[in-house]
Amino acid sequence: MFTIRENDFHRIDLNLLTVLLVLKREGSVSRAAEKLHLGQPAVSNALVRLRAMFDDPLFVRTARGMVPTPRAEALIAALGPLMEQMQNVLFQPASFTPAEATHVFRLGMSDWVECWLMPKVYAYITRAAPGVTLQVTASDPFRDTELVAQGEIDVAISVGENTPATLRREKIVSHNFCTFWHPEQISLPAPLTLENYLTQAHLLVSYRGATWSAIDDQLAAVGKGRSVRYVTPHFSSLPPLLARTPALATVPAGLADDWIAHYGLRCSPVPVETPEIALSLLWHKRSDNDMPLSWLKGVLRRAMNGQQEIGAQSVAGAKR
Repeated sequence: MFTIRENDFHRIDLNLLTVLLVLKREGSVSRAAEKLHLGQPAVSNALVRLRAMFDDPLFVRTARGMVPTPRAEALIAALGPLMEQMQNVLFQPASFTPAEATHVFRLGMSDWVECWLMPKVYAYITRAAPGVTLQVTASDPFRDTELVAQGEIDVAISVGENTPATLRREKIVSHNFCTFWHPEQISLPAPLTLENYLTQAHLLVSYRGATWSAIDDQLAAVGKGRSVRYVTPHFSSLPPLLARTPALATVPAGLADDWIAHYGLRCSPVPVETPEIALSLLWHKRSDNDMPLSWLKGVLRRAMNGQQEIGAQSVAGAKR
């Protein structure tokens, strides 16, 4: 038997608690109003009521946006998991049938992972679950955990290693690197020699604008170096650049088939020792028993492993 004091809930409006959580996440009344599909005056009025309910300012306006007070932080830390649990109890179906589903799944990944993985995944989902919508957010190893932890995405295809206590990480597959160039721009034999590798200009992908990578560490250890002439956070920009300039680009080998077939590039193993790229599924522990997400993780898991029939496993078998 549950013991609750009914009178304590007379002055509580659960919609106000939703406003509290969204205001914390967005840091702005206008952005919170947009997310909640409300007018800005309605959210401002809700904040007034929240302040009266908890006898605290809750949010203070600063140059960085609406900053929560210690009282608001404590309320959000306690109420957030409870609200998420309530949402799952009220709205999660007792069973999940992909062909009848109308879910919207939010995924985070880098552009090279999207190019490598999602054509196969989306082609399968359009057949098996035509009512499902996929929303992909550009992510990288520096943002994955934050986006999942804050509920901005449901699952990340992550190349990072950091795993906070509230999240789960499941390593699925690893990729090597390979080096690309366009034969009309550079005439080089494959496999590349180290000398050929070092005499060319290089294009580098860096999510934070660094002009140095693990490859440069390896070269420096033996007293050598390469000339990085172009740095970008976008893998997708490299093939057009290689088609027009004499340069090399070293990227995950998963891109090889597509880049060779569609851009006429040549490919070689990297003549320098490089670390493997470990790809993982990253999700929040609160979603462990979410049946729709378990199904999607199963689809992603099998696609990442290169299975031809990526939807063969049952929902129950996909839950991890």
